[in-house]
Amino acid sequence: MKMMVMAVTRKTLATQIQHGTTVLELWAPWCGPCKIMSPMMASLEAELPMQVVTMNIDDDKSVAEQFHIQSIPAMIVYHEGKPYEKIVGAYPKAKLKAHLEKSIEAAAHA
Repeated sequence: MKMMVMAVTRKTLATQIQHGTTVLELWAPWCGPCKIMSPMMASLEAELPMQVVTMNIDDDKSVAEQFHIQSIPAMIVYHEGKPYEKIVGAYPKAKLKAHLEKSIEAAAHA
C-alpha cells in the first residue's frame, strides 16, 4: 500500500528522492491551479510507479530558484535522486498521466 503524499523541505528532499521515480510538486496556498493539481497528483501517485512529495514555495523558495521556476504549479521529476524533467502548469489528468508514464519509462532506461 502506498503512503500518502508527503510534504518536504529543502533539508528533507534529498532523502525522499533517492530511489525510483519521485515527483516534487511545487505549490503555494494562494495558487488556484495548485489546489486543482494536488488531489490529481495524489491520485496519480496511487496509479503510477512513482512517489509524490510536495513543497510549499512560500516556505522555501530555494528549489524553485534552483530550477528557475517562475510559475506554479510546477513539478520536478527525479529518478534515482537526479532531476530528470521539469513540468510547469496545470494539465488535465489524462494528459499528465500519459506524460508521466512516458517520463517514468524513459528515466528508467536513461
